[in-house]
Amino acid sequence: MGSVAELELESVRRGRAKPMSGVMKRMGMIFRAKANKALDRAEDPRETLDYSYQKQLELLQKVRRGVADVATSRKRLELQLNQLQQQSSKLEDQGRKALALGREDLAREALSRKAALQQQVTDLETQHATLQGEEEKLTLAAQRLQAKVDAFRTKKETIKATYTAAQAQTRIGEAFSGISEEMGDVGLAIQRAEDKTAQLQARAGAIDELLASGALDDPSGMHKDDIQAELDRLSGGTDVELELQRMKAELAGGTTDRQAIEGGTGQGQSQQQPQDTPRFDKQ
Repeated sequence: MGSVAELELESVRRGRAKPMSGVMKRMGMIFRAKANKALDRAEDPRETLDYSYQKQLELLQKVRRGVADVATSRKRLELQLNQLQQQSSKLEDQGRKALALGREDLAREALSRKAALQQQVTDLETQHATLQGEEEKLTLAAQRLQAKVDAFRTKKETIKATYTAAQAQTRIGEAFSGISEEMGDVGLAIQRAEDKTAQLQARAGAIDELLASGALDDPSGMHKDDIQAELDRLSGGTDVELELQRMKAELAGGTTDRQAIEGGTGQGQSQQQPQDTPRFDKQ
């Protein structure tokens, strides 16, 4: 056994076998599947929609800041252009005044400076046009993004309302059908109670039948079988009849004795009367 283990270990070291690679891949797949399932259970579509809407609002805010930055740069260029144009007009006036005074050199210097300023004005006008075009593009993009965000917000609220209504309807349906977790527990409890009640009723009925048939003995002696119960009923009825006949006989006997007593008393009086009557002997 030791030699076989050493050979397997040697083959793994040499790269001939990789027993753990397949196991690790399988474990990774199982872990990802479990994590994905857990995330699906934890995910709430309404929260996801709200998060997406928040991100779109942040993007729209960035675009608006970009438009504001471009507009600020354009406005700065416009201010610089105004200053250069004012300086150019001033140099032109200075050149005219220099020529009027016979100072052609000063007029030439003023015109030279004006030409340099004119080149700067041209460059600034080009940049201004570029910034203005970028500003228009960004403004249009911001307007389109604003429209998309508004549409997404409307759709988001519609989906959330539909999802909430569907969720409530599902819960109500599960409650009515008894397949929800809470109602399922209640249904199982009721079913267990009914099963136990039916089992106890069946057991009680079976014991009564066995006691009635005599298959089981009653240790208290209170329970009787059907034959003994019938005999007791018949004997009880006979005893009642006998008692009734005895009472009738007693009543009948009492009446006869009373009549006999009353008759005997009358005969005694009639027989004793001659004895009580004084007898006179004839002489």
